Amino acid sequence: MTRLRVLVLSDTHAPRFWMGIPAGLRAPLAGADLILHAGDVCAPTVLDELATHAPLHVVRGNNDGDDVAAWGTGVPETLDLDLAGLRVAMIHDAGPKQGRDRRMRRRFADADLVVFGHSHIPLDEPDGAVPLFNPGSPTDKRRQPRATFGQLDIEDGRLVRHEIIPLPPR
Repeated sequence: MTRLRVLVLSDTHAPRFWMGIPAGLRAPLAGADLILHAGDVCAPTVLDELATHAPLHVVRGNNDGDDVAAWGTGVPETLDLDLAGLRVAMIHDAGPKQGRDRRMRRRFADADLVVFGHSHIPLDEPDGAVPLFNPGSPTDKRRQPRATFGQLDIEDGRLVRHEIIPLPPR
């Protein structure tokens, strides 16, 4: 049996909003087998810091410069991943809400799940043309009541748990 606990982040916007790992992320990071970051990192030091906890996959956001794009072996605009048999696609901006699931199904025809960011609005929508997951932001909540991150548990090609988790107020 292959099981993965995946921590999902997006829109950390360092150094303006990310001043280091938020206290509420320390325990989830310690328990993560893998980390996904759906873009708008804004500083490669965030990726360096996250990669000390678990393997990291990241896509480039609209606010990410060449320094983020050059991190590691390069940060692409999209990724297609096989995570314990679950096909996960990642993109930063999935476009407008209207028709998003059908648009992402066309773009990522083989995906079992699409992870995205950009809006800072957490979304866990398993029932459309393709399941969609946006973790929100752990640092820049904008008009949301709380900063958030996501957690996925994957077992033998199945998404057995998917959750948006609010962080405690700072």
